[in-house]
Amino acid sequence: MSLIKLDDVSKLYGFGDATTLALDEANLSIEKGEFVAIMGPSGCGKSTLLNVMGLLDRPTHGTYKLQNRLVDRLSQNRAARLRRDTIGFIFQSYNLLPRLTVLENVALPLAYKGMGVTRRLKAASAILERVGMQNREYFYPYQLSGGQIQCAAIARALVNEPSIIIADEPTGNLDSAGSRLIMELLSEVHKMGNTVIFVTHNPELTRYATRVVYMRDGMIIQDESTSVGQVAKTAKARLYSRPKKSVEDDLAGVSLLMKTVPDKESSEPLPHRKKKTQTKRRPNTKAKVKGRLDT
Repeated sequence: MSLIKLDDVSKLYGFGDATTLALDEANLSIEKGEFVAIMGPSGCGKSTLLNVMGLLDRPTHGTYKLQNRLVDRLSQNRAARLRRDTIGFIFQSYNLLPRLTVLENVALPLAYKGMGVTRRLKAASAILERVGMQNREYFYPYQLSGGQIQCAAIARALVNEPSIIIADEPTGNLDSAGSRLIMELLSEVHKMGNTVIFVTHNPELTRYATRVVYMRDGMIIQDESTSVGQVAKTAKARLYSRPKKSVEDDLAGVSLLMKTVPDKESSEPLPHRKKKTQTKRRPNTKAKVKGRLDT
């Protein structure tokens, strides 16, 4: 029995001529304990697919089963409770509340469960210790680096002890060191038995996945199993097939640019210069008179 199962799922936005097909009959089945990477160009429907799987949105057509429950038959309240108790979200933009401390941000999901203040703060502190952020509990988001903010976002996603972690570009705003830190944390979460689904544009991050799903134009075009520690074959082919520019190419581009873009000074007409009138020099009469007197 699949944990997540989508059958011919389509998602439309807008009406009439403004209709956009974000998902086009997607079929996907994810088992418990998988670490799935979703790749594809911008605008291909990756985030829409995550929103549907995470119960943030409902499909326009097709069927979606989560834990063998048909999502279409769930009321909004039941879907919200299932999302709260089953799924943890990690967003690229973090979505931490700026006026709350890190500890308060992480404890916030527990407040929706009706847990008391003391209990939820203790639980939040324990999860922050697991992600190496206990010494930043009373910091505000603006006082943290990008990697630390994302660690806090991961702690918030884990505080409810969900079985599914959904991450939309979790390393998109981070440098290479921060990206490795976040992916190592997600790898640890996966080793604890959680199912992790994340979107990425970086082929190198497929090293952490057990499976890679490729999308284009709202469709799932390829589904590839991979070994942990190895870059997925299709992702590697795309990574190393990118054309690399040489120094000669750069120089050729610069010289072409210089030919096509006229020089500002040379392109402007020269200002009209007036002819200087030469004034006739008057003879030095004093010198002539002095010469005559000497003789």
